[in-house]
Amino acid sequence: MKSKILMALLACTLLAACDRVDPDSPLGKRQALFKDMLRTSEDLGGMLRGRLSFNEKSFAEGAIRLDELSRQPWQHFPQVQEAGDDSHARDDVWQRQERFQQLARELEVATAELRSRVQVKPLRAEALGAPVAKVEAACKACHEEFRIY
Repeated sequence: MKSKILMALLACTLLAACDRVDPDSPLGKRQALFKDMLRTSEDLGGMLRGRLSFNEKSFAEGAIRLDELSRQPWQHFPQVQEAGDDSHARDDVWQRQERFQQLARELEVATAELRSRVQVKPLRAEALGAPVAKVEAACKACHEEFRIY
């Protein structure tokens, strides 16, 4: 009986391990970057919406970090979809590269504008709402066209 339970646990462990993404693969790298972007963006939005207390230094650092991150994931989208790429990206990413790259540039422009806004001190939360909304809209536009939910 113990050996059957042990075998069942081993099988479950092996199946769970099969679902992991290689962190060094293009998929693993872009997923890590997108998760970091999401966390950073959520903190910025949280400070503006009262979920987190507004901290000028943290907000400015987050805006700079988000701008840096916004330029990184695109290099991890190969020109052709790799076999076994089990991402949340639609096939359109590879079929409509020009549009995908256009939306990537729009996000970069939005994060650059936010970064430039945090250079003007003192920071006022009410003045940062519009640039953060522009970043969020850029993310949403790309997700609506190219992400599988």
